[in-house]
Amino acid sequence: MAEEVRKKEIAATKEMKKIMAQHFYELDEASKTKKRKVAWCTSVGPAELLRAMGFLVYFPENHGAILGATRKAMEYIPYANRVGYSPDICSYTTSDIGAFLKGETPLSKAYPGITCVPKPDVLAYNTNQCRDVLDWFSFYGREWNVPVLGISTPRSVGAVTKDYVEDVSGQMKAMVKPLEEISGRKFDPNELKRVLALSLEATKLWKACLFTAAAKPSPVTFFDMTIHMGPAVVMRGTEEAVAYYKLLLPELQERVKNKVATVEEEKYRIYWDGMPIWGKLREHADFFGSLKASIVASTYCNSWIFEAFDPSDSFDSMARAYTELFIVRTDEVKERYITEMLKTFSCDGIIYHDSKTCPNNSNARYGMPQRLTKKTGIPHLIIQGDLNDLRLFSEEQAKTNIEAFVEGIEEK
Repeated sequence: MAEEVRKKEIAATKEMKKIMAQHFYELDEASKTKKRKVAWCTSVGPAELLRAMGFLVYFPENHGAILGATRKAMEYIPYANRVGYSPDICSYTTSDIGAFLKGETPLSKAYPGITCVPKPDVLAYNTNQCRDVLDWFSFYGREWNVPVLGISTPRSVGAVTKDYVEDVSGQMKAMVKPLEEISGRKFDPNELKRVLALSLEATKLWKACLFTAAAKPSPVTFFDMTIHMGPAVVMRGTEEAVAYYKLLLPELQERVKNKVATVEEEKYRIYWDGMPIWGKLREHADFFGSLKASIVASTYCNSWIFEAFDPSDSFDSMARAYTELFIVRTDEVKERYITEMLKTFSCDGIIYHDSKTCPNNSNARYGMPQRLTKKTGIPHLIIQGDLNDLRLFSEEQAKTNIEAFVEGIEEK
């Protein structure tokens, strides 16, 4: 039976909410006053280049996650379906486009005074996540008649060779001239170095925060970190992101020192592969906590660790970092990575979320769970669901399967 969960809140959360609000209000003001240029960027796109060119940067995937977390996605997805966007494609895309077509955004409720998402002066994508981002940005490019620039990253990459790096780096360099024309600002390589140095510092701090969960008991869980990753995603290249993780890290380290557990009486340590189920974060945090199971690590949160950044070699290092991304790699590379994470975080099991509309972030469809269990002896469970569309998720079935999975770990 599930037990009542006592949640230990992270004090830094208050500051994170403050800087996230500043982020959205700054974008809203720029969109309304036109005093600064706004660029939309995919979550693992060329954000550093855009910031170095003077743009404020907005990430619609972050908006998609907010649509999922507020459970508004199911209301908006049909609006996108009606204009030809299949219910089988990325539910970030369909919920975001649907919200736009309906003329609504959850930002209005969270941040009074904001009535719509910020209109971009340019949209910049990187297909390292999937092709959906290109179609998503192309929709807005047509709607607003604004330029759409992008990078086509190779898929199923084994070793990240010089050829791959030069390809992606060259595409990024080709963006400079049109960005100069849009921004009205000359590209300054020293400014890019400065921005990239901030991104590198933030990413190292973010990794250190995530890896505090290797301690027993874990001071933080996957569900916490899906929230605290906000600055790592939307504020890369800023002093605010660095300052935030300098605040969060000591708090987590203090928890480790004092053996403060997020999950009381932690017994089981689990790795999560795939996307979060955004509309169920709180319920899942409480449910796993009631089973004394701590989700200590994830592929998803670790996707914003970019240690290859090198300010002295800006374009090539960005190209390498964004092509080393987990989602871009071959199954062999992914399996080696997950195996190492299972060891580092002392995991007793691994849960794969097979997200219906996000096949690129689902690793349970081609035998990986079975291969890894055979190799490591660590049991796995596959949950069927979706990142945003809760109509594709059976809560009762998932709970039953998770309970049985944890019981199996106990027996083992």
